[in-house]
Amino acid sequence: MAELTYIRVGDYYIPNLVADEPEPVRTVGKYGSLRRTYLKQHKHDLWRELAGSGKLTAHLLDIDDTAQEWMDRLLPQMMEAAGVTEELKARDQMAWVGLVNNCKAKVEEIIYSELIY
Repeated sequence: MAELTYIRVGDYYIPNLVADEPEPVRTVGKYGSLRRTYLKQHKHDLWRELAGSGKLTAHLLDIDDTAQEWMDRLLPQMMEAAGVTEELKARDQMAWVGLVNNCKAKVEEIIYSELIY
């Protein structure tokens, strides 16, 4: 155990206490919010069980993390399969944007069907 030290301020000795760094507060993101809404509306018993046991926020943060990992892994694969290249971006930006948006929508549909709903 660490020894407690004191600082003298005028006629008083004040304990030299150092607070630990607080853990950063994480908020639930897009996919966690969608999952919470789904659970609340369609799986009310599960939502009540998770909320009552204090595990709801951890579950929603886990869904957010998993969804982001899937997005980071699947989007480049989809873009490569669809032929989205820097050459296409330089030649026809609108076609490139359309393909990227299409790939992102496909990945989000996978995330929605597998994780959210």
